[in-house]
Amino acid sequence: MEEPVLGIDVGGTNLRAALVDPETGKVLTVERCALPGRSPSEVVAAASRAVAAVAGSRGALSFRRLGVGVAGQVAGESGLVLNAPNLGWRDVPLGALVAREFGVPVRIVNDLAAAAWGESRFGAARGAADALVVFVGTGVGSGLVLGGRLQQGARGVAGELGHVKVRPPRAGEPARPCGCGATGCLEAYAGGANLAARVRAEVAAGAATSVRELVGGDLSRITAWHVEAACAAGDAYARRLWEEVGELLAVAVANAVTLLNPERLVLGGGVLRGSPTLRALVESGVAAAASPTAAAELAIVSAERGDEAGVVGAALLGSEEG
Repeated sequence: MEEPVLGIDVGGTNLRAALVDPETGKVLTVERCALPGRSPSEVVAAASRAVAAVAGSRGALSFRRLGVGVAGQVAGESGLVLNAPNLGWRDVPLGALVAREFGVPVRIVNDLAAAAWGESRFGAARGAADALVVFVGTGVGSGLVLGGRLQQGARGVAGELGHVKVRPPRAGEPARPCGCGATGCLEAYAGGANLAARVRAEVAAGAATSVRELVGGDLSRITAWHVEAACAAGDAYARRLWEEVGELLAVAVANAVTLLNPERLVLGGGVLRGSPTLRALVESGVAAAASPTAAAELAIVSAERGDEAGVVGAALLGSEEG
């Protein structure tokens, strides 16, 4: 049996460290923790504590390399996080900071690139040489595996489906702002955090919908789940919103399918997982909008590894030499 490999997954509010069996992708030990703060030093300190807890659970633990997935844009193999909106980071040398903390070579990758690799090696995309992995959760992210290799592009940011533009500015209808600093991005319309903010504002402004009753009048509780529940109960507002969001997601994903011709499309993330109506709209929309030739042998499947896909992929990528 090969030695376990170590990975860390850094989100906007939580961090996890895990030991992974590189032969099976099984998570052997995992430590999850809430981030006490979002500064680089606080995140690295939290990572150190999580790794120490993992090590303690296994007795003595030594590791030669380390992989880290982070919710942000990473500049190639440099370890530099260019922009991580949920952490409030720009141009943070995370690779150097983590390497200094642990004293081993470190590979930093985007969290969805890591998740795509985890699903490709030991999840819903295993056996597929060409796969597109799309997660819709707090934000919208994707990863690409083409020819059996993770594709990250010239600058390391290939697969940023959440930041393709789906709504150019129009007279009297400004495009919605995105956490990346731009406007009109897919994530600004379909990401769970932005969706919830939009629904809160529209309900507060008097939108006729049962969502208010579902949260007992506490608009701060609104999530995508409440939109799904309202839609399932026949709420017209929720149905219109899901049709709008589903169309935007479907067209963006269908265009990626047409461009890349994957054999497998993996859909995951909390919003899609908890919203079967929206998921069905996305699937039917992709089938309708993608090039028939590109989609002729496309299989649309659900992500299998859930929240652990990112840390599994990070551990596997970090263990690769060179």
